Amino acid sequence: MSETILKALVRLFALIIDIHREQELTDSERSIVRSFLAQQLNSELTKRYMLMFDQYLDMYYKDDVQEDSVEDRKRTSLTSMRILGICEEINSELEHRQKIYVLIRLTEFISLNNRLNQKELEFLETVASAFNILTDEFVSIRDFMIHPAGTAPGNDGMLVVDSQETGGSQGMKHLCTRNLSGEIYFLYIPSTGNFILRYRGEDDLYLNGQNILPGLTYSFERGSSIRNSRIAPVYYTDISGQFSASSQDSELILDAENVVFSFRKGEIGLQEFNFSEKSGRLVGIMGGSGVGKSTLLNVLNGKLIPQSGKVTINGYDVHDKKEQKNLQGVIGFVPQDDLLMEDLTVFQNLYYSARLCLDGFSEEKIRETVNRVLDDFDLRQISDLKVGSPLKKVISGGQRKRVNIALELIREPSVLFVDEPTSGLSSVDSEAVMNLLKEQTHKGKLVIVNIHQPSSDLYKMFDRIVLLDKGGYQVYYGNPNEAIIYFKSKSRHVNPEEDQCAKCGTVNPDQVLQIIEARVVDEHGKLTRNRKVTPVEWYELYHGSVEQKQEEKPVSKELPENFYSIPGTLKQTGIFLTRDLVSKLANTQYILLNL
Repeated sequence: MSETILKALVRLFALIIDIHREQELTDSERSIVRSFLAQQLNSELTKRYMLMFDQYLDMYYKDDVQEDSVEDRKRTSLTSMRILGICEEINSELEHRQKIYVLIRLTEFISLNNRLNQKELEFLETVASAFNILTDEFVSIRDFMIHPAGTAPGNDGMLVVDSQETGGSQGMKHLCTRNLSGEIYFLYIPSTGNFILRYRGEDDLYLNGQNILPGLTYSFERGSSIRNSRIAPVYYTDISGQFSASSQDSELILDAENVVFSFRKGEIGLQEFNFSEKSGRLVGIMGGSGVGKSTLLNVLNGKLIPQSGKVTINGYDVHDKKEQKNLQGVIGFVPQDDLLMEDLTVFQNLYYSARLCLDGFSEEKIRETVNRVLDDFDLRQISDLKVGSPLKKVISGGQRKRVNIALELIREPSVLFVDEPTSGLSSVDSEAVMNLLKEQTHKGKLVIVNIHQPSSDLYKMFDRIVLLDKGGYQVYYGNPNEAIIYFKSKSRHVNPEEDQCAKCGTVNPDQVLQIIEARVVDEHGKLTRNRKVTPVEWYELYHGSVEQKQEEKPVSKELPENFYSIPGTLKQTGIFLTRDLVSKLANTQYILLNL
């Protein structure tokens, strides 16, 4: 938690206490503040902020004494001015998700004293208004935290996890977890895309390694998980999947069964690969150099034909020429290399791409689609700039990558394959590109990404992870956080159940690859070329110990609607000639040299 948030909370806590006290602060009220701060801070910082709390409280109390002769209406106005003053000071420093966090902590603080009155509720409304938090969102958070869990009927933003086979009463979504004693209630916050949770029960549950106390509110963000010894882990992806677009629309399922691929020289590229994923998920393919990540991507998207096995989308074989007609427009592929024409602007690149794949659209509709994509991908400000070449840059590397992805997404494919989207990008650009791909899953698309050495934040974005070892051996497929626990357990680490740092929540994805490729140490203490566990052994361990969960197959072979339509040969020729002419005319040096 940042110092800005802490200072703001302490000042607002002091105002809350000041609202309903008649005399000096009682010991019970002080203990509430101290226990609340102790949940967030160590003992030294707790003392420091308690001292700050006392100072602010003393200041407000003195002001109230001076205002004793003033009528109650003016004192209320003074309190509102104080609240607005504090909020205005920190408004420009906090992101929206941080403002939501402050509101949640204030609401929880008020609910801890079990004395809710109209003044305190008005206090919260004033803070929410000052932070520009939507009224409906504020009411949902307030009701979720102040009232007993589950008493807000008809809230489709709520989900309950319990051990019942059926549930979801009062309009709530439901998820069953066997052997769970009690219920875990989740509230979805649309503006931040995260969840908050409250637990009602007697089990010892752990959120990212920290004990969950019944009655308190916790943030449930990307990469989070809830565990104990009796229940199956509850992952962020399990909860978010209940709110994705694909859960309401017709699902698309990509299946790979016993796929084996060999190169012409006889070298094996993939060994008995199995895979099943549905729309609304972001899947990452990871592994060391030369393990077959790009090969796998090209086999799944139909560019490479396997020697045995089958890859299907809703039952249609992606390698069968007869069935490929039904899959036109369903699959999209963004290669690692650029597909941009250097002398055309960003708008022109997207415009001519749209004309070549959306033949059924009118000129007005195509321009409207291109403008929408420019806004969605945050490219509007550079739409009139030439893209340039990688050596003679005009737009940044992150912008080039977003334009490449936009070229493919302009026709709205249902399955998108992306090869190394973060390669050569800064951490900021990498996060922007991955956020863009994650947003596509919220629209019901299946996105499969080949990625190398993701950061902690990027790793947490994935719903599923596939790990390959040398020779094309599949050594893991499942939840990203569970992968860390799985490999730590197999390598006999001292803390195998810890998938992330309990204090900061950081995940170390490189640790998995280090365990997979760990080498034997000789008698002189030097690393040898021999690995502790060979790829074949990791492959056999995985298939021998990990239960393969089969996704439900779609009832019908219906595919999502798409507008992909290729123009005829004559029209294509005209578009290509026009695009080439515009590109040549934009290159002044080329024109002058030819003249």
